[in-house]
Amino acid sequence: QVQLVESGGGLVQAGGSLRLSCAASGRTFSVYTMGWFRQAPGKEREFVAGISRSGGNTVYGNSVKGRFTISRVNALNTMYLRMNSLKPEDTAAYYCAARKMPSGDYISTEVADYDDWGQGTQVTVSS
Repeated sequence: QVQLVESGGGLVQAGGSLRLSCAASGRTFSVYTMGWFRQAPGKEREFVAGISRSGGNTVYGNSVKGRFTISRVNALNTMYLRMNSLKPEDTAAYYCAARKMPSGDYISTEVADYDDWGQGTQVTVSS
């Protein structure tokens, strides 16, 4: 029901910063809980950050807490992930995900709970 397109990935040196964007289609962006996940080759997809429908609640994975910031602008159908103090361990394909939430503000950290996914954008951190 919603199409997602990520952008902003690239190559950055350790300690640097990047901002990822996720553009969503449609006129009902505000009914979706949104999240960022990442996946490195040979590893399972892991939760990075999530944000509630109105942006008032956020959740972060332990490995990125204090370094990454998730945000959204519903009027623009856009979600962001600001990544600071990047480490080589952050190297992965980053995916935007959406979960339909008719009510409630719970933010799931589980891949299986999300309904729609973007194509991914590669982030590579060099040392």
